[in-house]
Amino acid sequence: MGDSGSGGRGHRLVSVRALTLVLTAVWLTALVGCSSQPRYQRHTGPPPASYTVRKGDTLYGISFRYNLDYRSVARWNGIRPPYRIYPGQRIRLYPPKTVKNPARHRVASTQSTSRTKPRATSARTTRHSSSPPRAHSGSRRTRAPGGDTRTASSTLRWQWPTRGTLLRRFAADGPGRKGIDIAGRTGQPVRAAADGVVVYAGSGLRGYGELIIIKHNNTYLSAYAHNRRLLVKEGERVRRGQKIAELGSSGTDRPKLHFEIRRHGKPVDPLRYLPHR
Repeated sequence: MGDSGSGGRGHRLVSVRALTLVLTAVWLTALVGCSSQPRYQRHTGPPPASYTVRKGDTLYGISFRYNLDYRSVARWNGIRPPYRIYPGQRIRLYPPKTVKNPARHRVASTQSTSRTKPRATSARTTRHSSSPPRAHSGSRRTRAPGGDTRTASSTLRWQWPTRGTLLRRFAADGPGRKGIDIAGRTGQPVRAAADGVVVYAGSGLRGYGELIIIKHNNTYLSAYAHNRRLLVKEGERVRRGQKIAELGSSGTDRPKLHFEIRRHGKPVDPLRYLPHR
């Protein structure tokens, strides 16, 4: 009888332990699922044809993920400032189809116009048509470091977003190297690299941790990733040098700041814009 009772208790003990292990596994799975909040993953290669908006998405965040200019995405979808989107909305990530042969279309259009409205031929017209075209006297453009163009009247000034050793440089064709990595201490200040408006603040882009994106003008955006704490909100205007976050290790394996500059949505080398140390 004693052996039979011990065997029964042993079986019950094994069953309880097995049940505990199963419940623990289910709880851990649910916990991981709940903590997996990012909406976007790092994307490589060409973007898909479209994207369906989910709760918490912004046009800036979607464009940033696919290396697109937010203004182009807005234009392709007929979205006007302040670029509001809603869950369930399908966002086109390619321009709509246009005339297959624009040059041929222009020639046909010109010929049609010339038939309906004869062109005057005078000595004065002949002299002007034979003279070389004059240079346009509009806004002058200058060549920025690294070959990027900016208007000569641009007043955008850049500064380093934080202090620290440069860990990794920019590589246009390197995955995860669309900017630079700067080593630092947890909690040290992260500052706006130039004046602008915060257009994204959150942890929705997988691989960037707590992220801030600042729009500086219609050409440039900057991004600040892996922060410990964000100190600004979307829509807030910030000044160059203003503390916007605390450096951290969210979404990475060590305390550091990942910093990017985007020109028309495309990553460019920040070292060509930041002042020499």
